[in-house]
Amino acid sequence: MLLWTLYYMLLAAQESVSEKAQCYQHFDAQLGSCSHLLGEAEVDDCCLNPRFGYKDSDGVCHSCRPAKWTEWGPWGSCTVSCLEGVQQRRRFCYGLGTCKDTQKEGSLETRPCEEKTCCPRQGGWAEWGQWQPCSVTCGTGQKLRERTCSSPPPVCGGSCSGQSREYASCDTGKVCPVHGGWSDWGAWGACDANCTREGSSPPQRHSFRTCTNPAPSTDPPGLPCPGSEKRSEHCVGLPYCAVHGGWGPWGAYSECSVTCGLGQRVRTRACNNPEPRHGGQRCTGDPVSIDMCNTRVHCPVDGEWSEWSEWSECKRAGKDIRCKTYSPGRQSRERVCEHREWNGTHCPGSIQESRPCYDIQGCRLNGNWSDWGPWGLCQPNCGPQAQKTRTRTCVLDYSQYTTLKIGPNKETAHFAGIPFARCPRLEAKEKTRSEPCLNVPPCT
Repeated sequence: MLLWTLYYMLLAAQESVSEKAQCYQHFDAQLGSCSHLLGEAEVDDCCLNPRFGYKDSDGVCHSCRPAKWTEWGPWGSCTVSCLEGVQQRRRFCYGLGTCKDTQKEGSLETRPCEEKTCCPRQGGWAEWGQWQPCSVTCGTGQKLRERTCSSPPPVCGGSCSGQSREYASCDTGKVCPVHGGWSDWGAWGACDANCTREGSSPPQRHSFRTCTNPAPSTDPPGLPCPGSEKRSEHCVGLPYCAVHGGWGPWGAYSECSVTCGLGQRVRTRACNNPEPRHGGQRCTGDPVSIDMCNTRVHCPVDGEWSEWSEWSECKRAGKDIRCKTYSPGRQSRERVCEHREWNGTHCPGSIQESRPCYDIQGCRLNGNWSDWGPWGLCQPNCGPQAQKTRTRTCVLDYSQYTTLKIGPNKETAHFAGIPFARCPRLEAKEKTRSEPCLNVPPCT
């Protein structure tokens, strides 16, 4: 029995040790990426600051904040460039724990799209036009002819495959003069002197070229090469004897850069033992040394509101207000300030809100059918079974409720409950329509 007790105590001690990971000072909540590496630390120490992130052995960046959904990303491009397709967008859950999804929205949404109502159709080339005159008046050149994409013309942004222009060589039968061209510059010669006198211009060096690439023709006469056959430049790099730099001693470390969680401390040194002079080399290495420091103090975790609860039943103290068009009540809903720890800020705003209401639970109300609404999201959000749906709703007539702005603040009254709606009778297919979503990506 004693041996089993020691075994379980050993397991508990091993589990209490926080694993080590690469700790980062910044977690990008939209991209899910880590930046500004601090160094290796225990995950518990890294997550003393909820703004930090870490990478463990899986190489994935994890956030130290309480779990929270990102905003929905932008809609992607349509899966087809013409006619109907779909586009998708995603959101991600980053942080410690799991994200709530009371609306069951998931992490992927798909909706129908149509960038063009028609698809491109290729056209056909007309006959080639006449050759244009030769491009030169002596020697050989080029001539051009063109054709148009008009037989038939393309439709909906289509085109013709191939070129609209064709070139061919042409010979004028006349000899052209050959103008002179410079050869490449020769190598630089030695400097006129091997040192620089104080107060004088530096010595020079020179290189040459010849007008032989090609040489100008004599019959017909060509033009000589423009410019000079000689170039010069000042010699540089003849300094006094060089003194190379050396590092001075390291200074003391600065205070830790933060008052909670992990931070950095810095020390510096100067290249002054001796300073480099007369072109001497700078000190090699870094003038700054950065070390990680641990305050062992938790950073504040600010509170975040939960989602609002459902609205309460519409009531008025001491009165039955159901179906009473002249007797409003009030309903309320609440939310909770979650995750606040270590003296973080409280959630801004109120924990509860209320509004005036009329209780229409089970009341008989007349109405008329709305027009068809827009197409909804594709469900499921991937694969060949995805469908889009649109509906018509029974729009109720509330005209008998004449007082819709209530109280000194003129609050807008809401209608609470599920009434017995009386709209003209319609078949099911006249209330809801579903059609397949086209060109939906497969599920992965």
